[in-house]
Amino acid sequence: MKKEAETKPMRPELAEMIKRHSFGFDENRPDAVEKQRQRNQRTARANVEDLCDAESFMEYGALAVAAQRGRRSQEDLTSKTPADGLIAGIGPVNDPLFPEEKSRCMVMAYDYTVLAGTQGFFNHKKMDRMLKLAFEQSLPLVLFAGGGGGRPGDVDAIGVMTAGLDLSTFGEFAKLSGRVPLIGVVSGPCFAGNAALLGCCDVIIATKNSNIGMGGPVMIEGGGLGIFKPEEIGPIDVQSANGVVDIEVADDVDAVATVKKYLSYFQGATAKWEAADQLRLRDLIPENNKRAYNVRNVIKALADTDSFLELRPKFGPGMVTGFLRIEGRPFGVIANNCMHMAGAIEAEGADKAVKLMQICQAHGLPVLSLCDTPGFMVGPEIEKRAQVRHVCRMFVVGSHLTVPYFTVVLRRGYGLGVMAMAKGGFHESFFTTSWPTGEFGAMGIEGAIKAGFKKELAAIEDEKEREKLYEHLVGELYKRGKAVNIASYLEIDAVIDPADTRKWIMRGLKSVPAGKAKEPCHAFVDPW
Repeated sequence: MKKEAETKPMRPELAEMIKRHSFGFDENRPDAVEKQRQRNQRTARANVEDLCDAESFMEYGALAVAAQRGRRSQEDLTSKTPADGLIAGIGPVNDPLFPEEKSRCMVMAYDYTVLAGTQGFFNHKKMDRMLKLAFEQSLPLVLFAGGGGGRPGDVDAIGVMTAGLDLSTFGEFAKLSGRVPLIGVVSGPCFAGNAALLGCCDVIIATKNSNIGMGGPVMIEGGGLGIFKPEEIGPIDVQSANGVVDIEVADDVDAVATVKKYLSYFQGATAKWEAADQLRLRDLIPENNKRAYNVRNVIKALADTDSFLELRPKFGPGMVTGFLRIEGRPFGVIANNCMHMAGAIEAEGADKAVKLMQICQAHGLPVLSLCDTPGFMVGPEIEKRAQVRHVCRMFVVGSHLTVPYFTVVLRRGYGLGVMAMAKGGFHESFFTTSWPTGEFGAMGIEGAIKAGFKKELAAIEDEKEREKLYEHLVGELYKRGKAVNIASYLEIDAVIDPADTRKWIMRGLKSVPAGKAKEPCHAFVDPW
């Protein structure tokens, strides 16, 4: 038998409220849903509901409409501009993997089906409200940033502003940097004001059909710079190669899954984990020390299964950065890639490493450094890329880190470059260990012999005898620079079995004072 309340006629104000909310639901907007489907995209609401449980998501400002009452009817605005093009609220991400206090997250999603995802008067006001809450409650923030920037058609705002350059949105968004994880997501076009917010994020995740630019077609044409289609401005191949995009994904589904994985590193340890047979690590470094190998295979073998997430793989290829888990505990990782320029550190690779360090420092993650480098890259051409300033960022930022920092030398550890990888020097890390394959020197051994014994070698006229002396000197210096010999002089802390690397890292983590990682030195995360 139905309850009396279920049989009574619905009060008109309640019916109106339900109807007004219904205009924002995808099931009542089939045309908008279909347009997104044709673009191989989902709606903003579908992305939010995939990221957060729809039943648990608490939406703010759902009844807002565009500030265009002076030129459009209320019915038109309600049906065509729901939420003023910005879905915003708080909901759990990765629940129940992490407890409620760890899974709470602020989500803001520009709705491209509403006036091309532009930034309207009321969605700015809504965003300001949400940013205040995110700051006060220390909520991680996920921004779905797709859209065309400022909206000139909000005529209702003319009475309260002119240029609108006194908006607090951009400053308040930027203030969150370093306080909470900031994750930007792009699918499709993202220009002007939308891109300005995106660029403040710690990490940018973008789909293959993305276009990102500080100015869109309208702004470019208005500046007299030509006429371009959106697809010609900041395509994914450009923005991945130049370092703007941190993680390139296939589509919206992949983007949301990647957001969940990225955010999980800042939500704590996982109780369940698996790892590969660690004996594999003994054979991943070639016996011939001149041969290259893929350091990503080392990272994946060392990490918990499927826990490695790489950042900016197409930018600064000499350095690999990202996040992983060991025994369920999250870490940031930086590693030299000997398959590019033998692992020499270039300006772009240094920038990658510094960005990773800053994210870890801001949010309390320990850093694991895997070294195999002949040092900083040198030569006239590299200096044209401001090498001196860029690579020295590793020293400055590294010296200010307070999170646990563990250095493992896989093979080569030469010169200033490996010192930068070790937080400034081998005795600056919590520990510096080496695999038995480690080899060390103030500079590359062959180069050191050629420079240091130039006169002696030149004095020998017989070419074979000269080569014989050269090989002898090189061999002696290799013996002196072997990991076991370096360790005997206490320049490094230990030489370890590669299969024990995870054990060393976990022992180190358990040995660090509990409060050490909670002493921030960086007030923000550099957008670059």
